[in-house]
Amino acid sequence: MEIGQKLNLKLFFSSGSELNTIEMLAEVVWMNTELGKGEKLYRSGVRFIKISPEDMAKLKDFLASLS
Repeated sequence: MEIGQKLNLKLFFSSGSELNTIEMLAEVVWMNTELGKGEKLYRSGVRFIKISPEDMAKLKDFLASLS
């Protein structure tokens, strides 16, 4: 991935016994390419560019349930 790259994402998460799926268009805004010894994961951050109001509500409800 590169900063500025656009990604079509599908995110799956469970809420109780229900499996939720949301879709969005996102843009890569940062990347951590400096891996420590033994690390195998690349970290990156995205900004949501296009997400339906219904999917945004599902995501907000899910995040609120974590706190």
